[in-house]
Amino acid sequence: MILLETAAAECEQGRLIERVLAAQCGDSEAFGELATRYERAIYSTALRRLGNHAEAQELVQEVFVQAFRKIGQLRDPARFGGWLRSITVRMAINRAVRRSPDLATDPEALSSSCVEEETPLDRALARERRTQVRAGLNRLRRLDRDTLVAFYFDNQSLVEMSDAFHSPVGTIKRRLHVARKRLAKALEESCVAVG
Repeated sequence: MILLETAAAECEQGRLIERVLAAQCGDSEAFGELATRYERAIYSTALRRLGNHAEAQELVQEVFVQAFRKIGQLRDPARFGGWLRSITVRMAINRAVRRSPDLATDPEALSSSCVEEETPLDRALARERRTQVRAGLNRLRRLDRDTLVAFYFDNQSLVEMSDAFHSPVGTIKRRLHVARKRLAKALEESCVAVG
């Protein structure tokens, strides 16, 4: 499972760098994808700093305008998220210093203005990951696939799997280990083929 997560993270990091480089070359669509990807994180940072929903939303827009203007100055594309966050923090501090003091806000009023926990982009990315995992599972041999499905999708315990597969628990553990490695390799290969 760790290898699977590592391969997915490396694949995602490669896509991020590719999008940043494209944006640095003037690709506004690539920058739009980056903005969509980081919008929620930037909003959260702005809201923490400013404590005001409307101001945080406004600051998000200003941050992305500033980032679009200055993206050519970013030396390490892999650090785009941190660079964007530092712009957000700096601009939030500037905004907080310039504005007049706020009136105290009722905690009930704050709780009623909830932030959407999951964005449409998050749902789309989760669907894409599930599709990739299913495609990777389909490329595995039947025993590997059945082992992973029983453990991760059917939530069977090792003992239940031992009974179902008529194998000792130690064998099931080994099969899971090997099957995870094979799935990670299949996902990595498909990521390289797509990239």
